[in-house]
Amino acid sequence: MSSYDFDRDLDFWQLPKPLKGKEREWHVIARSTQKIPFGYREHPDNFHLFEPVVKELEALELAKRHLKQYSYKAVAAWLTKETGRSITPDGLRKRIEVERRRKRASAIKRKLAARLQETLDEIEKLEKGRVGAYSVREQE
Repeated sequence: MSSYDFDRDLDFWQLPKPLKGKEREWHVIARSTQKIPFGYREHPDNFHLFEPVVKELEALELAKRHLKQYSYKAVAAWLTKETGRSITPDGLRKRIEVERRRKRASAIKRKLAARLQETLDEIEKLEKGRVGAYSVREQE
């Protein structure tokens, strides 16, 4: 197994740029920990908020795509070199796993919300279709 000198070997990496028109809109997030997550910095006016660093977040999105071909170690080294902000392979792996879990959870919750709305619509339709039945008024 050969060893790599990442400072030397990463000089020739030319990873493709993100597609034009596919840029994301990044948002300010609330502080939930003392550590500042990769891609964010402390908000200058409010200690309880983190503001996005667009360059780091776009590089992180690109890094996610390159994890299909390269190891966490190589991608973390490239990300550190590209953004100037240090991230370890374990830190990158944890960040990616947390995002995947949150994405799955939000997808499940959206499906449940859609099913709930369908059920509520069906209940309303059934209640309106009844003839001569007693209906309960909502209390104001």
